[in-house]
Amino acid sequence: MRLSILDQSFARDYDSASIALQETVQMAKQAESLGYRRFWVSEHHAFHALAGSAPEVMLSALGAATKSIRLGSGGIMLPHYSPYKVAEQFSLLANLYPDRIDLGVGRAPGTDMSTATALARSGLPNFGDFEIQVKELENFLRNPAARPLVSPKPPKKLPIWMLGSSEDSAILAAKRGLPYNLGAFINPAVSLDTIELYKSRFEPSAAHDEPYAILTIGVFCAETEQLARAQQRTFDVNFFRFITGRSGNKFLPPKEALGLASNPQLELFMQQRERLRAVGTPYQVKSKLEAIAAEFGADEIMAVSNIYYFEDRCRSYELLANEVGHA
Repeated sequence: MRLSILDQSFARDYDSASIALQETVQMAKQAESLGYRRFWVSEHHAFHALAGSAPEVMLSALGAATKSIRLGSGGIMLPHYSPYKVAEQFSLLANLYPDRIDLGVGRAPGTDMSTATALARSGLPNFGDFEIQVKELENFLRNPAARPLVSPKPPKKLPIWMLGSSEDSAILAAKRGLPYNLGAFINPAVSLDTIELYKSRFEPSAAHDEPYAILTIGVFCAETEQLARAQQRTFDVNFFRFITGRSGNKFLPPKEALGLASNPQLELFMQQRERLRAVGTPYQVKSKLEAIAAEFGADEIMAVSNIYYFEDRCRSYELLANEVGHA
């Protein structure tokens, strides 16, 4: 099984960003030592519990701290930015760390619409131009005659990945001949046929002859199923409180989160997310990942483990890597 990691620089509260970012650096080093294939970082804005708002900056620090693991953006939310500027940023990164950088791009705002408006230079976010922006980005990075000139010179080995959580992104990835990352952890209701749709419609491009798909899902792995379930429920309670406006800009520690009274809405929320995540002992998690990968036809699994305590997060990835035997 090919295994990778998506890290979201999980901060326990708004004042813990510095700690969260240092934990991401340490996590990348651990992922490399454990043999994981890649380590990607996400882009989120105005979210008190996720400190990763600028993947291009984070990747520079991660490249300096590691030696061989592939590093990538999961992803750059392209509608917020100039394709030319993104091309220069990632060309620079790919020159700093040759044949190690993945440029993942997505259409989603990565935030609420008021923040998306603040990110837009004109004050009018336009997500409808995403396909045009992808074409422009590809041209800047692939076409030596593209103007204005991208500086530094883009390396030939700088893959552009399409990120998404729906059939629309799968179709666009296939049309552009790009590798694809399906974020099932974002949309647990995503169709099982999404990757099959991508592969069946894939049109070979100059950069990619064949389709390649990663499936990103939530993973909570511990020595016992009981502990893994406690870690998963702690995250679910906190995330549910956030999306329902009850978090108070702070994630509760396990003791407090697990002590809160449940309700039908919370239980339904957790039930809906259960299908596409792996929770339990190393053997249980490996078995679930293998089953999900086969069901979707994924070529690689990318795990995201937003476990409250950093030590438990590290242990989760360690147990999984040891169980698989190689990542």
